[in-house]
Amino acid sequence: MANEPVEKKKGFFAEFREFIAKGDVMDMAVGIIVGSAFTKIVNSLVADVLNPIVALFTGGKSLAGLKWVITEEVVEDGTVVVEEAAIKYGQFIQNIVDFLLVALVVFLLVRGVNKIRRRAEAEKEKLTAKKEEPKA
Repeated sequence: MANEPVEKKKGFFAEFREFIAKGDVMDMAVGIIVGSAFTKIVNSLVADVLNPIVALFTGGKSLAGLKWVITEEVVEDGTVVVEEAAIKYGQFIQNIVDFLLVALVVFLLVRGVNKIRRRAEAEKEKLTAKKEEPKA
């Protein structure tokens, strides 16, 4: 027991530096940054391209504006005295539509990437098989 080496306890900053230096953390950081940029692209596609197409089927009206007014707002001398009480079910429906459209776009992108990967793997297998063929 007396001859066993004593492990020196690392300081907080040394341990933190070791944690940051690991490749997994850097890969995760890159993934988060790229993911947030990709989110902007997908959200723009949904909001700026697909939602206007959906609006064609709703007569040009925004789903988000649909609501069931429980009590009207009361305005006196141009000032709102009592706020409108309403159930804004349209925004809920819009969020569901947005989710489904985002999920569809992501699914199509993943499907496309997987198709490209399968083709690349098939080509790689063909090349490997050709190299391994015995020459006569």
